[in-house]
Formats: sequence, structure tokens, C-alpha cells
Amino acid sequence: MESTQTPLSKSRTSKSGPSIIDCDIHASIPHDGLKAYLPRIYREQIETWGKRLPGQNQMYMNGGTNGSMQEHQPTRGGNDEDAYLNYMRANHIDKFNLAYGILTGSDYGVHTTPDTDYAAALCSASNDYVIERYLSRDSRLKGSVHIPKQDPILSAKEIDRVGSHPDMVQVIVSNGAERPYGNRRYEPIYEACVRNNLPFAIHVSMEGIGINHPPTGAGYVSYYAEYRAARTQIMMAHLASFIFEGVFVKYPDLKVIMVEAGMLWIAPYIWRLDQDWKALRHQTPWVKEPPSEYYRKHVKVTSQPLELPPQKELFMPMLEAISARDNLMFASDYPHWDFDSPLLAFPKIDEDIKRRIFYQNAADLYNLSSVKLAEGGVQA
Repeated sequence: MESTQTPLSKSRTSKSGPSIIDCDIHASIPHDGLKAYLPRIYREQIETWGKRLPGQNQMYMNGGTNGSMQEHQPTRGGNDEDAYLNYMRANHIDKFNLAYGILTGSDYGVHTTPDTDYAAALCSASNDYVIERYLSRDSRLKGSVHIPKQDPILSAKEIDRVGSHPDMVQVIVSNGAERPYGNRRYEPIYEACVRNNLPFAIHVSMEGIGINHPPTGAGYVSYYAEYRAARTQIMMAHLASFIFEGVFVKYPDLKVIMVEAGMLWIAPYIWRLDQDWKALRHQTPWVKEPPSEYYRKHVKVTSQPLELPPQKELFMPMLEAISARDNLMFASDYPHWDFDSPLLAFPKIDEDIKRRIFYQNAADLYNLSSVKLAEGGVQA
């Protein structure tokens, strides 16, 4: 869809302070704005029955106001797209001197409906909206390809449709799922990811909602605090599934990102997987290396929500245990209520590993160039 508006002027990255890549920014997509990118049949259905997608807030409350920080109050005027982008620039991108920001979407409800054609249309509309309204207007913003994961064939078609766009840097799905992501039903998605040189990101959300399985093996929980704790359990299941189903053996170039599930839990979990693999490896002979090696080579994890141990001296050993120097990437989760500030979230750590976490690991994964300053030179 062709834009009828003049692109906004692109803000420049400040020379002061370190470069940061934020791997989890949730940019708003106005309801009416998305409809403009949908086929007529779905526009009319939405006008008659609403968006008709199950939502997390129908089952569990969230933090803050609609999940966002109390102070997050973007101006809404005659042009929502321009107003929100300008607000996000001023209050996050420019404020923290971001080199790049990875947009991860604002609504994963599309992954909860059994109507796969409708889900595919919504994903295509969302991708087109983000490309035109955000990525084309600020070169620091990079996008995620949203797919109707319920139908891997339609998902692969969408990845091939927009995956070659230079500002689309990953494929993204919700943590809530019908089956663990190592299951072979998802192979068309991974083939398309590899074909388009895109990593596969799993973002916590929609566990136990709609067609997705309950948020815990024991069933549904009562309160949002329980629900947040349960998300890690599901991410654990996906990680083990990738490893033991042999996805990384079939697709040695595939990279997977675990987004917004925390990070320090990975250490004891990987230790446990290694022990079980040693005892049971005859059942999965295709898994030639310890699970920790597949994690180290194929999996990245984002930092938010950051767990801080009660004893500060435990933090650096835990970072080492999850291979943070190569596998951890900073994420703020802006503008959500549990936002992690790039300046305040981490305790003091070695400058070299800090540079890797806050910039280089993401730059390498997403193939992002160094930041060119307004007056010339490179900041990296």
C-alpha cells in the first residue's frame, strides 16, 4: 500500500554515550490504521463483529495501564502514526541514544484463533503497516515478520513475501502454542527462515489463550503473577523440543531467540538437560552434542525481565553460566510497565561484556552495520 504522506524526518543518533540495540520495543498499531491494509472481507467483518480475537487481558490482568507504564501517554491527534512515532523517538529512541530498535509487535492475539486465513490476513496487514509507517520513516527501526503459526504453509509464504525486506530482521511468534516448537509440523517455517536468513524469535504471550494449551502442565492459574512465572515453563519446553527433536541438526544455520522470558533460569535448566542427555542419549541418537552446545551455538536470549540474585556477587557467575558474552542481548520491553531502563537495569559489569550484551551480539545476529554519526565516523 503506497503512503500518501511525506515521510517524517529521521532523527540522528547522538554522539554521546554508548551505542545500544534494544531487542524488544512494542510499537502501537492503531486499530483503524491496520484495517486499511486488510482485504475488504475482513474490514467488513471487523466493522460488524469487532476483531474477534481472544486476548490475554480477557483471562488475566496485567501491570500498569493496559500493560504500559503509567507515564506512557503518547499524543493522539489527527495522525496517530506520526504522533506515536515522534513520541517513541523522544521518549525512548533518542532519550537512550539507541543505535537500533527491534520492533516486536503489539498484539499476539493473532496466534490464538483457529481461523488461519484471517490470521494470515492480519499478519500480512501488520507487516505491511510496520514497513510503511515505521521502518521507512526511521532507519534505526527494524521489524519482525509476524506469521500465522497455526498454519506453517501460510507462514512460510508470508516469510517469503516480506522476509527479503532489508529492514525485516527476524520472524516472531508467541510463546503460547499448540505444540512445542521443535515439532516437525513447524518445519516449513524453519525452512523459510533459513531461506531468508532470518532468526526465529519466540516472545512470551498468549499462553493458555484461545487454541493454545494451558499455561502450566497443571492447568490454568488464578493470578497474573502466577501467569508470568508460568511463561518460563513453556519457554523451557520449546528449548528442549528444539534440541531433542533435532531441529538444529536438520537446520544447522537456524538461530532461535527467546524474548521476554528472563535469562538466569537458563543455567540450571541447561545443566539438567545435559545430565539427562548423558543418561538417555540412546533415545535421541541424532543429538550428537550436549544440549548446552546447541544452546550456545543456536540460541540467543534477551535480558528483560532481568532477574537479580539477592547476593550481587552471584550475578557475574550466572552471566558466565548462560554464555552471556555471546548469547545475551539487551531488551527494554518499552513501553510496558516492567520496562528495563538501559541505564539502570544492569548492575555494574565489565565494559567488554557490556558492549557485547548491549550492542555487538544483536549487531552480529541481525547483521546490523555500525552506527554512522551525523558528522561522520562510526560508533560501535
